[in-house]
Amino acid sequence: MSQYIVKRLLGMIGVMFLIAVIAFLFVHMLPGDPAKMIAGLDASSQDIAAVRHQLGLDLPLLVQFQHFLVNLAHLDLGKSMINGDSVVSLISERYKVTATLALVSLWFIPVGILLGVIAAVCQSRLPDRVSMVVAVSGISVPDFWLGLILIQVFAVKLGWFNPTGYEGLHDLVLPSLTLGTVGTAIIARFSRSAFLDVLSENYIQTARAKGLMESRVLIKHAFRNAMLPIITVIGLQIGFVLSGSIVVESIFGLPALGSFLIDSVNARDYPVVQALLILYSFHFVLINFVVDVLYSVVNPQIKMK
Repeated sequence: MSQYIVKRLLGMIGVMFLIAVIAFLFVHMLPGDPAKMIAGLDASSQDIAAVRHQLGLDLPLLVQFQHFLVNLAHLDLGKSMINGDSVVSLISERYKVTATLALVSLWFIPVGILLGVIAAVCQSRLPDRVSMVVAVSGISVPDFWLGLILIQVFAVKLGWFNPTGYEGLHDLVLPSLTLGTVGTAIIARFSRSAFLDVLSENYIQTARAKGLMESRVLIKHAFRNAMLPIITVIGLQIGFVLSGSIVVESIFGLPALGSFLIDSVNARDYPVVQALLILYSFHFVLINFVVDVLYSVVNPQIKMK
């Protein structure tokens, strides 16, 4: 187990290096010149050249990449080209809101599993049909459209929430509903399928034939085996919550990483865009690592290779 974890950690380092290379090349392929944007519309060519020199954009691309890697190895993400503030401090200010929104949005995990279990146990009956109608509806609705509908109904018409901005957890209710709805629907469908497969196994039928209570059969015998494919889906959905928050945070006007990334791309703020791309990618890589390790926790019979 320990050897597997070490190998996976080393693999993560290699993946993150490739992501850093891609992030660096991506931002330098963006159209537009940040030096021109910073210098202003009325700036002369000399002024623009001075800004480019100050930002180090006049250096060869390979030299810029070397500086980028050295700074990244020291966890120095540089300074914003727009205001000169530390990228780490700028991200830290907004990361709290994004992390809080992601945690609040995790309600979709237990709700999705519960809907899936109910649908599997009550197969072809009313609870099954209702759960699957809810699931299909949730998958079919785009995040941005659902967010706008929630704002119109609960913020504009009913006045229960602020339409935009962030003053506390109260302002994360609508964004978390927007983010979690699709995750709930997907997990519900996968949970139903996984539990139906497990409930049809011979050992489940044997447990029932021995007179075990249905709750004991579900919890002790079916749940652990059914959770293996569900864990993978949960990991993917958590990653999608983080990436989907980019759009949702912009819709609800939250001072978080999503809106910050969009503003930074528009401003051609290379250091900020690079740092955010690496951060979002790191979340996906980390979640994938945790999911792999959880396989052995849920089912110790799985041999890690």
